[in-house]
Amino acid sequence: MHTIWKGSISFGLVNIPIKLHAATEDKDIKLRSLHKKCHTPIKYEKMCPVCEEELSMGDIVKGYEIAKGKFVILEEEELNELKRTTEEKAVEIIDFIKMEEIDPIYYDRSYYMSPNEGGIKAYGLLRKALIESKKAGLAKIVMRSKEQLAVIRVLENTLLMETIHFPDEVRNAADVPNVPAEDQVSKKEIDTAILLIDQLTTTFEPEKYTDEYRSKLMELIESKRTGKELVTPKEKKQAANVTDLMAALQASIDKTKGTTEEKPKPKRRTTRTKKAQ
Repeated sequence: MHTIWKGSISFGLVNIPIKLHAATEDKDIKLRSLHKKCHTPIKYEKMCPVCEEELSMGDIVKGYEIAKGKFVILEEEELNELKRTTEEKAVEIIDFIKMEEIDPIYYDRSYYMSPNEGGIKAYGLLRKALIESKKAGLAKIVMRSKEQLAVIRVLENTLLMETIHFPDEVRNAADVPNVPAEDQVSKKEIDTAILLIDQLTTTFEPEKYTDEYRSKLMELIESKRTGKELVTPKEKKQAANVTDLMAALQASIDKTKGTTEEKPKPKRRTTRTKKAQ
């Protein structure tokens, strides 16, 4: 299992070297965007719409928009310094809580924790303590230049860290529009609905559920592949390899012919700008 982060868990005076591994994976089927005419994959360029120039990474800076069209520029050195002062390679457990106290809306991503070199005994200690206390550790961690809250619990004898949202990242349910304040239903309707719920109630077995859209999409792709409905991009035209001296001279003259003539002004190219990550 691929390691995505190395550091330690700070548990009182105990320090546990650990590795993080992604507990979930994206199974979405990736579709490429092709030019309909020649089936070549589309190239997205970084363009300045004002200067009409293609940009390299060295031409780009980070900015925060404080008002429409007004930005505060943040230099790379400033961001790196801020990152150095906050990104300690440690998961600091700050509190212990009961899992049922956290509403699922707060959960974000899940990571398995494995002990790194010299951390097996301390890893086992924290795991055993969490199981017997029936508690979870509430921790802080900095990952990808973002400080996050996280819950550390035990899943199938393995420590699991689940990052959770800060309270100001969760929108207030009271702001959802058109939610009725009271239920305008009869007793008979409620009883019927509860009866239906009872009939459909079962034990959660995740293996029973599959992504039907993904399966059907893969079936469609496979049927097209086996049916030879394949397309390949057209090869880019290469300049002719002219070996005859006179032919080469003539080709050069033909190529430059008309350069002194006025050429029509090229249309302004509009290129989709890749959204900053």
